[in-house]
Amino acid sequence: MKRTARKWMLILLTLTVFPAGAGLAAWMAPDKAPVAWAASSVPGSFAELVKKASPSVVNISTVKVVKGRGVGPMPMPFGQGDPFRDFFERFFRDQLPKDYRQQSLGTGFVIDKDGHILTNNHVVEMADEIKVKFSDGKEYEAKIIGRDPKTDLALIQIESDESLKTLPLGDSEKLEVGDWVVAIGNPFGLGNTVTAGIVSAKYRQIGTGSYDNFIQTDASINPGNSGGPLLDTNGMVVGINTAIFSQSGGNIGIGFAIPVNMAKELLPQLKKGKVIRGWLGVMIQKITPELKEKLDLKEDKGALVADVTKGAPAEKAGIERGDVIVSFDGKEVREMRDLPFIASTTPVGKEVTVVVLRKGEKREFVVEVGKMEEKAETKETTEADLGMTLKENSPELAERYHLPVQTGLVVVKVEVNSPAAAAGLRPGDILLEADQERLEDVDDFRSRIARYKSGETVLLLVNRKGGTLFLTLDVP
Repeated sequence: MKRTARKWMLILLTLTVFPAGAGLAAWMAPDKAPVAWAASSVPGSFAELVKKASPSVVNISTVKVVKGRGVGPMPMPFGQGDPFRDFFERFFRDQLPKDYRQQSLGTGFVIDKDGHILTNNHVVEMADEIKVKFSDGKEYEAKIIGRDPKTDLALIQIESDESLKTLPLGDSEKLEVGDWVVAIGNPFGLGNTVTAGIVSAKYRQIGTGSYDNFIQTDASINPGNSGGPLLDTNGMVVGINTAIFSQSGGNIGIGFAIPVNMAKELLPQLKKGKVIRGWLGVMIQKITPELKEKLDLKEDKGALVADVTKGAPAEKAGIERGDVIVSFDGKEVREMRDLPFIASTTPVGKEVTVVVLRKGEKREFVVEVGKMEEKAETKETTEADLGMTLKENSPELAERYHLPVQTGLVVVKVEVNSPAAAAGLRPGDILLEADQERLEDVDDFRSRIARYKSGETVLLLVNRKGGTLFLTLDVP
């Protein structure tokens, strides 16, 4: 019998639409009395918690004006000389897309008396209009104060003459797997929906970026819950609901929330309108069992330094390739993914102590944290004649996808039966040189290729999984 592959979707919990114009049974051990902790630790009701928290939770609706193609020249199936031009213009011109208003629904919660509301970045990103609605029906217009796409957090603000009720921010580090949690949100537009569950796991990495560190919960959350609070049994916010894994788009018991401690670290900067990150200047990788044995490490804790950026704070302090960073500014680095967020939230210019293991010996270095420069979005080009798509590499891209180098052009896609495929190029390859000249960016690649005549051959230097090889590409 053939097995059907499961298709999973990571869904950010914003609901987007396109309009036209308890009782619990005590756990019983076999042949034994009920376990003592079960009766005392299982909440009989969340009613009081919900009554206190609901007035602080808001439904967020946004409007984004999407530009259509307008009333310009109508594209013809067989070109502008199409003999059926009059037919298509007569019957299909009115069906060409015009500007339209795209509406999205999400959730947020009030965090202070000044009207600041915490939510997800993807709820309000690029919105032309933002409105928030409280459980008592009152509506307000909101403005964006600060956004951070890398952690998917955003801070918006409303102005109100009335005293606003706020939700207290708790400590997500104190959460334990198995603890009860409550989610309040706006799933599918059903405002102030309350669901309960437990913490299924902590420190989940789900591939959304360099700062993945999610709380996993089975509390039922769905599209529209984005930005809503995840509360502990004391009514303290411990997470911000963000995404789900799903085959159908609905809840199947696997939801993810940003730990509130991450939000607390960034709030002062979000209130100023911009997040400025600290920079260490190292490429790191996970310590596998094989690396642990080869490097003669007693534990697999820490972040292994795979490379050090020239002139970076780490190099100036004396940190080297092969070091294992186990502590940064007094904070333990349990594994690789801990370090990027700890370093990035450290104030620029601060001198911190970094503890590393070097050949089995513990050493300390004093590092002055640098400023992470925000890179412009890397360019991408699709070379149809060559049958491949290239994207400019960068330290951030290399870190996110665990690429062996930070320079060159990353091969994103290769078409079947194309010159690129015939040359042996594969997705994930990194083009470093063309005819022994370094490739700087996609514009440089285009200009180089334009010099060749049909039938000529380009010698490419490629980095594949850390090793280099030469390939020849025939120009069509």
